[in-house]
Amino acid sequence: MSIDLTQDFFALFGLPPTFALDEPVLDHAWHELQSQVHPDRHAHLSDLEQRRSMQWATRVNEGYRTLKKPLPRAQYLLELAGVDAGLETNTAMSAEFLMDQMEWREAVEEARAAGEVGELEQLHQRLRLHAREVMADLGRELDETQDFPAAADTVRRLMFIEKLQHEIDDALEALET
Repeated sequence: MSIDLTQDFFALFGLPPTFALDEPVLDHAWHELQSQVHPDRHAHLSDLEQRRSMQWATRVNEGYRTLKKPLPRAQYLLELAGVDAGLETNTAMSAEFLMDQMEWREAVEEARAAGEVGELEQLHQRLRLHAREVMADLGRELDETQDFPAAADTVRRLMFIEKLQHEIDDALEALET
């Protein structure tokens, strides 16, 4: 058994390089590959073969983690397309999006300060619905129009949304203790 460590993650799992992914197929492919490359399966072999098995297993796990979640999958597709999403350097967002973010953050802070668990849960639900809409936009940008600059912008927006979701989770956890 050997794995071409230079192939992209989609090829590794025998999947088309698209944002819309058949997760059960990915899961099945991951289990199949893991059963072949898991280091325990190669424990009786030479040190070289054991190290190679560890490299394969690491590559398979890295690919699975990348493709399993939509945001890392989108970032990976952008990388494959040669597009730098500018996650660390490009924080430019539309004024409308920034205003929305400010309003969301203010609402979260007010609900946290007032100890309004129900309001935080409602904000979390609304944000989750909004994230689904933005995720659908991202899917269209990556798979249908292949508008990679727009997709990079959408990925950055989703990162803001994800961070806000975590802040709401933290606020809820703090109020429940």
